[in-house]
Amino acid sequence: MVMDTIQVRLSHGIVEKVDDLVQTGMYANRSDVIRDAVRRLVLDKLIGIIPNTGDSVKEVKEIRKKLSKEKFNVDKIKKIAD
Repeated sequence: MVMDTIQVRLSHGIVEKVDDLVQTGMYANRSDVIRDAVRRLVLDKLIGIIPNTGDSVKEVKEIRKKLSKEKFNVDKIKKIAD
């Protein structure tokens, strides 16, 4: 899968926290930390618009899978839960 590259400027304190997460072994590298943080932010914004079909854990896992593989723009975020 081809991913887009972006540049993000973070404060030194945030970079240290990101590096701490990598050093604990929770994440393989800084990019994995940032990707997971962005996915969590997007999921947080989807709360309330995700239909409740009874198995929310399964729904969230499926959405996370889509978010990690799919190229999308802000307008498409609402369509992910469909």
